[in-house]
Amino acid sequence: MKRWLKMAAGAAAITLATAGCAGSGSGDSTNSSAAASNGSLTVWLMTGTAPEALTNSLHKEFEDAHPGVKVKYEIQQWNGIQQKLTTALASDNPPDVIELGNTQTPAFANQGVLADLTSSVNDFNGAQWLQGLKASGEFDGKTYGVPFYAANREVIYRKDMFEQAGITATPKTRTEWLDAITKLKAKFGSDPEFQALYHPGQNWYELLSYIWDEGGDIAQANGKSFKSTLDSAQAKAGLEFYKQLTDASGTKAPKDADEATPQQAGIYGAGKVAMMIGVPGEVDTAAKTDPKIKEKSGAFAIPGKTADKSAPVFLGGSNLVIPANSKNAAAAKDYVKLFSTPKYQTELAKAGYVPGTSTDVSALDANPLTKVMAEASKNGRAVPTSPKWGDVESGQNPIKDMLTAYLTGTKTLDQATADANAALDKLIGG
Repeated sequence: MKRWLKMAAGAAAITLATAGCAGSGSGDSTNSSAAASNGSLTVWLMTGTAPEALTNSLHKEFEDAHPGVKVKYEIQQWNGIQQKLTTALASDNPPDVIELGNTQTPAFANQGVLADLTSSVNDFNGAQWLQGLKASGEFDGKTYGVPFYAANREVIYRKDMFEQAGITATPKTRTEWLDAITKLKAKFGSDPEFQALYHPGQNWYELLSYIWDEGGDIAQANGKSFKSTLDSAQAKAGLEFYKQLTDASGTKAPKDADEATPQQAGIYGAGKVAMMIGVPGEVDTAAKTDPKIKEKSGAFAIPGKTADKSAPVFLGGSNLVIPANSKNAAAAKDYVKLFSTPKYQTELAKAGYVPGTSTDVSALDANPLTKVMAEASKNGRAVPTSPKWGDVESGQNPIKDMLTAYLTGTKTLDQATADANAALDKLIGG
């Protein structure tokens, strides 16, 4: 999750040429007279998350509404944050507001170190919450995390190559996508370095889109635990399409690594790749190789089985939580309430994120790449809210192993999915 959030944070580097609709202000969120017991409110946000101009404005408005209270704002690094959070949340004097990755939230909720915010959902603009992130902040029927921001993958493509290949419209279905690949290979395939789609073998977040689009999932809730479903017919169909796309793409990407090894943005920026599946901020990274790549790039949502809707996408992002042992819980709720208002959610959108507590994403429309991302996020989902999910991502990820085994022919479809299902069950099943 750490790596994905770093990728999502890259979206914050996108500078929008024009602002979208202005926020409607902070409402009545600052009318509370709640005060911090020790005269300060400690807030931990992660590096690259909220722009400095946003936090400066937010903290001034909060402090003006809470005389005598100062916000102690501390920016944290992703490297080593898990242990730091574990120590802080178990202490008698933790920070008062913390940003948690959306796959971290259930684990800490299960440990009993997060405040139950269920009764305050409406205070945090709950009716406008991004549904995919909403689920990641819930555990055992209660709400512990308030959606903060999200980012999701899309297909980033070379507009000039599409035009030269005679592709007049971006693909809406899987079939149209494969047809576009055929046309690109016909036009540029004489170049041995050309790749119609750079497609690494272990991009399992992308695989989720195809499994969900088939109506399946990787695991389902079974009481307070989860039962793996990687061996279902729907999961197998999603995996089969992943292989079909890989085989058709002409990719030279390794089958035993993900999109960060090597960094796919640099490969895309080298000019021999027509498409990659990533977040908008990766185009900025690609521009370090070729500054002109930004003006050459467009985006479309990951195509679905049918043209009426794009494939569901994995939402990577963060939640805001309040530790159970916070000495300043009332003031902390006021802080999160203020952050949840349209005024500051619009500022997050201007920074290139999909806001967590607002359905107004018009500020993302100014950039074609973020506009597509925002539209696709409406059909976004999170991984299973298992408190043990961190073990999947930090260890030997069985979904990655399944992809490599099937793509390389080491295992059949049935064997690869059966083995991955058993391994995932051991991690999150009980």
